[in-house]
Amino acid sequence: MNKGKLGVLGGMGPQATLLFYQRVIDFTFADTDQEHIPTLILSDSEMPDRTAALLSGNTGPVRERLLRDAKLLEDWGARCIAIPCNTSHAFVPWLQEQTGIPIINMIEETAAALKAMGCKRAGILATDGTIRQGLYHAACEKAGVEAVSPPEEAQRLVMQVIYDEIKKGEKGSREKFAAVSKVLRDLGCDRAVLACTELSVYRDWHNLSDFYVDAMDVLARRCVEKCGYPLRDM
Repeated sequence: MNKGKLGVLGGMGPQATLLFYQRVIDFTFADTDQEHIPTLILSDSEMPDRTAALLSGNTGPVRERLLRDAKLLEDWGARCIAIPCNTSHAFVPWLQEQTGIPIINMIEETAAALKAMGCKRAGILATDGTIRQGLYHAACEKAGVEAVSPPEEAQRLVMQVIYDEIKKGEKGSREKFAAVSKVLRDLGCDRAVLACTELSVYRDWHNLSDFYVDAMDVLARRCVEKCGYPLRDM
């Protein structure tokens, strides 16, 4: 693919979008400004909550807004689109049908990355919307990797970290995160996926081992490759 502009459909949440662009910069092998990817960032912080839409069934406003934003990025000259929000990927197959440029599927790319790592059983740390839609479960099954959801009480802690802490500008409870991680290890998981970009923000504030696979990292790397730029080893 010839080098081209990257479109970022962000704002879900804003801090995650900021971090995603930093990851794209970090993963691009560049010595000058001109060697970085021209990037169009649309941080639509007024996007309705994706988990609430999926759980209620009222998905129309989210679909309408995603399509409007994707069309804007396409009109502005983006050659491909990244959406640094895992839950929004419930709408990506539909959105791709309406859009004339590729949307890089973070969930499918992460499942492929897990397979390449030799992962057999991956715990999924995500919103209720992502979990209940089975987004990672379906993608991982195709890749030959078993996806494991946290039990109900552990999932409640995940949602607290995402919504009650990270989205409110807090750094996130290490105790809650550790409790969920222990549950996944006890369930035999050999990896855990940070399958919500708020948890990517959590990782940016806390030291995490390579037990955790950050979907945001996977997406950022694929964006660099899709836009035709060289990857920097990290």
